[in-house]
Amino acid sequence: MLTHRENWLRAVRYERPEWIPVSLGFSPLTWREHREGLEDVLLQHPVLFPGFQKGHQDFDGPLHPVYSAGQTFKDNWGCLWFNAISGLEGQVVGSPLADWPALDSYRLPDLLTQTERGTRDWDAIAASVKASREAGGLTWGDGERLFDRLYFLRGFDNLMLDIATDDPRFTRLVGMLTDYELRLVGKWAELGVEVISFHTDIGHQQALMISPDKFRKHIKPMYARIFGACREAGALVYLSSDGCLLEIVDDLIECGVAVHDPQLRACTIDGIARAYKGKMCANVDLDRQMFRFCTPDDIWRQIEEVVEKVGSPEGGLMLAASVWDEGVPLENIEALCAALEQFRGYYG
Repeated sequence: MLTHRENWLRAVRYERPEWIPVSLGFSPLTWREHREGLEDVLLQHPVLFPGFQKGHQDFDGPLHPVYSAGQTFKDNWGCLWFNAISGLEGQVVGSPLADWPALDSYRLPDLLTQTERGTRDWDAIAASVKASREAGGLTWGDGERLFDRLYFLRGFDNLMLDIATDDPRFTRLVGMLTDYELRLVGKWAELGVEVISFHTDIGHQQALMISPDKFRKHIKPMYARIFGACREAGALVYLSSDGCLLEIVDDLIECGVAVHDPQLRACTIDGIARAYKGKMCANVDLDRQMFRFCTPDDIWRQIEEVVEKVGSPEGGLMLAASVWDEGVPLENIEALCAALEQFRGYYG
């Protein structure tokens, strides 16, 4: 039987995995709502949650300010965050480069010592990567944020105007971010990680935030340089990006993306099948917006349809479910667990 690492890599490379890789995650809000009841559900599904033990989850422990209602927090990029709902991530409400004159004196974080929200110890990271490798696990590097970093820094409205008017100062900012990311990729390459992940929300519910032409002019060259550096180092590129990206899937493949997590509601099952199947591994983000309102049967039918339309024995499909909202019934979480367990072996 294949290890998790071997099977995951086979799914990405279309080398006939033994099962469909699946994952299921929960927000702090969900844990605080369901508490021991959620623990009991997870204990019934050791295939999905190996080693999970009751009592290890801290329901009421302190949360980072970005996840705490009424709290503000300034990250190491100078972005001011505010949270309105405890247990869910807040949003940026203050951008350090909202006014262009600030760019001349702006300093990016020190990637040797700082993450977005805390400190970074590369010796400890190297030890963790080594331990994972020796245990036979898949080794990951965090490439942080790309397009979303730009609107965090400038503010969303400002960024849209920058792109629409081809502002040369925006080009300068993209260059600064690209140089930072290339240095960060270089550090992960030194550790020999197998996958480097990036977060870059660039889609709305029905389309890109910017036109495909503007994407190809301003953003694609940045992606190509950064992802190309990953591939040159022998690392696969995992891209997490919400919204509908169907118009640029081929561009992402050109840039070197190996796995992307298309959102089912934004892209539709048929849209994902047309754009991804046989070309790039899709870690399909199941319709989390329906989990609160649907029936368990709805969940089973959705997962079955994704597997039938997007999957194949050769690979190229993963399934991801995120229970983020308040009010998702435990019976629906149980349905997610049971359906993911069953359909992961659809081609087995």
